[in-house]
Amino acid sequence: MALCNAATLQTATLGCVLVCVLSYLYLNGNVGGPEANPLPSQHTKRLLAGNQLPSKTACTCSPGSEQLKDFLPPDSEELLKRRAKELQQHKARTESVLSTLLYAPSNSPLQYPIQGFKVRPMTPTFIPGLELHAEQRSNYTVSLEVSEGILRTTIPAKGVQINVTGNGESRLMVESSSLEALNELLADVSYTSTIYHIHTGDLATFQFEDHEAVFPITIKQPQPPVLYDMGKDINSQVTIITKTFLRYPELNALLKTIREFYKDIEIIIADDSIKPEKITGPHIQHFIMPQAKGWFAGRNLAVSQVTTKYFLWVDDDFLFTKLTKIEELVKVMEAVPELDVLGGKVGGDQFYFSLIYEEGDEVEGGCMYRKSRGKFHSLPGYPQCSVVSGVVNFFLARTDAVQRVGFDPKLKRVAHSEFFMDGLGSLMVATCGHVSVSHQARLKHKDTKLYKEFRYPPKSDVTSKLQLHFFKNHLKCILYG
Repeated sequence: MALCNAATLQTATLGCVLVCVLSYLYLNGNVGGPEANPLPSQHTKRLLAGNQLPSKTACTCSPGSEQLKDFLPPDSEELLKRRAKELQQHKARTESVLSTLLYAPSNSPLQYPIQGFKVRPMTPTFIPGLELHAEQRSNYTVSLEVSEGILRTTIPAKGVQINVTGNGESRLMVESSSLEALNELLADVSYTSTIYHIHTGDLATFQFEDHEAVFPITIKQPQPPVLYDMGKDINSQVTIITKTFLRYPELNALLKTIREFYKDIEIIIADDSIKPEKITGPHIQHFIMPQAKGWFAGRNLAVSQVTTKYFLWVDDDFLFTKLTKIEELVKVMEAVPELDVLGGKVGGDQFYFSLIYEEGDEVEGGCMYRKSRGKFHSLPGYPQCSVVSGVVNFFLARTDAVQRVGFDPKLKRVAHSEFFMDGLGSLMVATCGHVSVSHQARLKHKDTKLYKEFRYPPKSDVTSKLQLHFFKNHLKCILYG
């Protein structure tokens, strides 16, 4: 069994082609033992054999891309084996039999659900819309077969001209001389999955004479919502968070400007300075970390302490101005609830980028291209905003969405785009030009020299990052445009 998001179904015109595109995990064998990924039933194998999605082919690297294999250490054979194994484990968690490509037959007398039939695991659920529309016959026989559950229907009373076989099994057959009686019984057919899984699926085969149809069943454990009380003002809606290291003059200047415009908003500071200084004041949480723990580790710590629906990320050398209107960002996020991250301008620069990603094959991996100033289109209803893949270090974000992606603590100094790469496909990102923050001039103080030693990484840090992309993101090449 495996995790899947949802079956994507599209109906074509007269051809009535049903397209359900997800994955084809069960063709790839048993991953991680029988409990982790049970072998497909004969019913599933038969369905997949004729409906297999085309194999993924190698992707093409953009000109100038870094070839990540070039950065691997010598004798990396074991690393490559571990990478291949982790990919299969990832697929076992994220793909499902529901990804089989399905076709709805034309001129079929069978009626069945093509989208939206969802059941709770191990819970009997009536299958809606099952009917047969056939011309007059002396006898009608239909069958229904599933792989990961059982089918039940009402046993007819004695004397009724209808015969049911396989009740409570994976294959149910109904035979009757009355079309009306057969359809009444089909309306009482229920499906129950036999294995508990929080999000997977099954394929049901519905058959009458030479007509056969296959439809998906989504098996999903419902999740209780996690809701945030927005309260009555910005202080109960947003927390400002930042990470600092040896830049207390800049940090104090930032805090002063925040308080000019937002007197009571909560501020969280993650601090991994070598000699921490005390930061005090109302509505300030100052967390001291092990020294030089790193950029992304600090972000993780700060985000973990946020209790509001949104947080605003700022660097410790920013300055708030009259154009730093957090309420405007909140207004957009509330109006477009699908958004997870919304960036602004820093010092007049609205930096953003798009990520172009091809999965590639299972051996070499995918191709990634970070296209600076790349955007997809304007945000509907907000012409000053655009949908993108990543933004500058000044953004409002949905707390729970960012917590799910997280910041990789292995990235200590060379990191920003990497968060958005990890969140690609999970985070909906946009950028707006009507909210901005200022950037401080570079200051010289007692810790400047020491700060630079840590801030600007050696070549080995860049190499380590590329090695991480090779393994963790299963990439063969990357281009930072």
